[in-house]
Amino acid sequence: MNTPNKLTIARIIATPLFMAALMIEFPYHYTVALVLFIAASLTDMIDGKMARKYNLVTDFGKFLDPLADKMLTTAAFLGFIKMGIGWQITWIAFIVLFREFMVSSIRLVVVSSGGKVIAANMWGKCKTVSQMLGIIFALFSYALIADFGINNAVFVDICNIIISVLFWISAVLCIISGAIYLIESKDYIDPTK
Repeated sequence: MNTPNKLTIARIIATPLFMAALMIEFPYHYTVALVLFIAASLTDMIDGKMARKYNLVTDFGKFLDPLADKMLTTAAFLGFIKMGIGWQITWIAFIVLFREFMVSSIRLVVVSSGGKVIAANMWGKCKTVSQMLGIIFALFSYALIADFGINNAVFVDICNIIISVLFWISAVLCIISGAIYLIESKDYIDPTK
């Protein structure tokens, strides 16, 4: 197993640790969750660059890397739902999960039809980056508010507005990237089979 794939697996292993830090209350748990999420997100950037630079791209990596991203970001969105970050997060999580299940299903159909694993396109990468940035900002905000006691009402309101805007941007990118993925895969999708 090459190093980029090991980094991807490390991201998968980090996901339940991140989720535990987000959900289990202990001193500075939002800060710990933030650090774990940033570290896991960095593995996404590093593994892709390394795989392309050193010609270590594999079908296993093309399939597992986006799956690891989905696990990490989904864990965050589910954690935010549990935390009660407004009604919007439920809709955003629904859009994200709908897109992720659709794309993962299409990937399986393409591979089982003898096609090649379709790598993430630019829109999919933008979607992932926007999700990770939104999640990092949300975690940073909650660390400041809950862990460090910066809970001025105006500050909290501003953070919540920025979080909503960032998450809705990621939801729109989810829809766009999912639609493009569906269009690019149309030759492999035959409902009569």
